[in-house]
Amino acid sequence: MYTDHLYVPLTGAAPGQSLHVERTGYGGAPVVLLHGFGTSTFLWRQVAPRLAEQGATVLAMDLLGFGESVSPGERGTSPADQAAHVELALLALRAAPGMVVGVGLGALVALLLALRAPDRVQRLLLVDPLDPDDLPGPAVRQLQRSTVTAALSSHSLFGARPLLEPFLARAMPEGQALTDLVLARHLAPFVGPDGAGRLLQLASGITLDETSRVALEGLRTEVLLWCSARPGGASEDRAAAGRRHSGDAEDGSPVERIARWRALLPGCRLVPVVAGTPAGELVPELAPAALASAIEAWMP
Repeated sequence: MYTDHLYVPLTGAAPGQSLHVERTGYGGAPVVLLHGFGTSTFLWRQVAPRLAEQGATVLAMDLLGFGESVSPGERGTSPADQAAHVELALLALRAAPGMVVGVGLGALVALLLALRAPDRVQRLLLVDPLDPDDLPGPAVRQLQRSTVTAALSSHSLFGARPLLEPFLARAMPEGQALTDLVLARHLAPFVGPDGAGRLLQLASGITLDETSRVALEGLRTEVLLWCSARPGGASEDRAAAGRRHSGDAEDGSPVERIARWRALLPGCRLVPVVAGTPAGELVPELAPAALASAIEAWMP
């Protein structure tokens, strides 16, 4: 399945400042794919062709500052800012109304996009969205706390690798690891002397202002929620942060996260996720067939 690589200029941006979009398939209803923190459109390489084969026009986007979308410069990178950038790209591409799928941070961006442009977003699939009561989330806070250690590391010349590699490892099921080739591809956008600084800048922007939070309670877009048990380690982080969260239930079902999202989005429906299904930022990497099936079943 052939993929077009498009670079959509952002309105009012400096020369060359653009959002990278991978378009796979033509003619069908659009499905917009938004990756999570620390990843890029590369995350969707096993999902996009499956959706295109079902007739969809797939638009996988690199959020600003990630992947092949240029360094943000003075532009904002909060979820609300990212939603505005994605809306501009959809306008430039003249994309018809369709479905938006977001993972982790991308799920939050997808929600705010639906608030900004409800006429462009028919349905949402939120895959392991960040906890709205615990932003930026345990894994990102761990990454931020690792900054001093990373600066002293012998690998510091490799940009954000000392920060991002452990972050991605935390998203893997116990006993599994990304291959060296796949890991290198995920790390590639942040290689170089400014890689760690840019990653930390992006991490600091993961917030949800109270106005947006209140507005989400009135969201009318159809929402499907995919929540599976995350890898271990979050409970230790919550204790260190002094937060009163008991975390996921002992049986591995993300009961409390689901409850918090259902309180915020009362009309959302749940994907029946099979126990043991991978969770977190790498779901499209680890369970592409299951995720593609859920998307296909939910497409308008």
